[in-house]
Amino acid sequence: MNVIHTDIKDVVIIEPRVFKDARGYFFESYSKKEFDEKVRPVDFVQDNESCSAKGVLRGLHFQMPPYTQSKLVRCVKGAVLDVAVDIRKGSPTYGCHVAVELTESNRLQMFIPRGFAHGFAVLSDIAVFQYKCDNFYHPEADGGISVLDPSLGIDWRISVENAILSEKDTKHPLLSEFNSPFDITIDLYNE
Repeated sequence: MNVIHTDIKDVVIIEPRVFKDARGYFFESYSKKEFDEKVRPVDFVQDNESCSAKGVLRGLHFQMPPYTQSKLVRCVKGAVLDVAVDIRKGSPTYGCHVAVELTESNRLQMFIPRGFAHGFAVLSDIAVFQYKCDNFYHPEADGGISVLDPSLGIDWRISVENAILSEKDTKHPLLSEFNSPFDITIDLYNE
């Protein structure tokens, strides 16, 4: 696997080695050994999958301490614009984001560490999205920032005025109204 570093430390794009022949293709979508060596040691404990229609906008979600989560995400059918926003107090990149198009054909993955909000916009007719998490989901620890916050400067590449959002996602605060539970000085992996 090839690790592509982004403008925000610890958020990385992963490009797998794909082997193609007359039968089709094969690639290793995840290897704990290689991931731990090239990205960071992470013990993923839960896999999730969602299916969404074109124009769906999900996010920007995170889990509050002590249930914080890292995610390794990929789109296995269709295409999404995937976004991670740094919400760690004291971080030089606080409020900044990384955006990458994840598609079934490019097979890219993005690693989103703890202390980041995550969301995606569906660019294709249908998108099947998978993510590995390093902590179990706790509904009482749900947190979010508005995907519609103009201060974040995210070009979602869809019409946000006509985006399909869950009721929950319409109620998240703007970044300026948000009191982050994350701090750059705290090791979120050893809370």
